[in-house]
Amino acid sequence: MKICIICSAGGHLTEVMRLKKIFDKYPHFFVTFKRKDIETRLSRKKIYFITDPKRNPFKLLYNFFQSFSLFLKEKPDLIISTGAGVVIPFCYIGKFFGSKIIFIETLAAIFKPSFSGKLIYPIADLFIVQWKKLLKFYPKAVYGGTLI
Repeated sequence: MKICIICSAGGHLTEVMRLKKIFDKYPHFFVTFKRKDIETRLSRKKIYFITDPKRNPFKLLYNFFQSFSLFLKEKPDLIISTGAGVVIPFCYIGKFFGSKIIFIETLAAIFKPSFSGKLIYPIADLFIVQWKKLLKFYPKAVYGGTLI
């Protein structure tokens, strides 16, 4: 089983790294956007950088093509994500090609769903929330407690 860990740099990456003991048991790679500290934080890891769309339609289109190309190159069986916008095209492409999707709603989404959470929820095979309050927005979700 090959795993793709895709998330925004920063807090989303910090959260997903708490699952390191799980994904380190399998072949895996990371997808995120370029930031100064990323290569240091993910030293000796396979990393791909794609454009952060930041709700810009042109950047989103570019991200889609990058994601499509990268997906065809790596063909992950499982995609794990904590968000944000950088993950949306990759997750939809993965779902189309049969990858399983695990999405963990960010710790920062306390009272209402995140933008990426709302978009990934319909296609997620497993959707985990870190706050019980969010179960009212995501009835099929599982409460998993906080990662940090």
